Amino acid sequence: QAQLEESGGGLVQAGGSLRLSCAASGRTFSTYAMGWFRQAPGKERNFVAAISYSGGNTAYADSVKGRFTISRDNAKNTVYLQMNSLKPEDTAVYYCAGDSRFRRPTVPRNDQSYAYWGQGTQVTVSS
Repeated sequence: QAQLEESGGGLVQAGGSLRLSCAASGRTFSTYAMGWFRQAPGKERNFVAAISYSGGNTAYADSVKGRFTISRDNAKNTVYLQMNSLKPEDTAVYYCAGDSRFRRPTVPRNDQSYAYWGQGTQVTVSS
């Protein structure tokens, strides 16, 4: 049973930066894709970014492309989300997710592809 724990959220002014981390345990981290999703109050959960199990492929939502960068350190069982040029509309609870499929050849964008979820970390961007 995999466990995921996010950290790094907080309050930041518009234009600022934050780096989220997600520490994984309970299964072989390096063989599963990882993703980040976010959910704003009163809205559905949306895809933000994902990275393949090897780290060689990434995918981003159009709304964050060019501002956010996903990366992973398989030696540390950790995935990161570097968020730059933050906007008030980035305010949400951010969730880390672990793919359900071993060594998936593609980078999944839909939440149904993910079997494990963290508890979430709040990111608030003030204008």
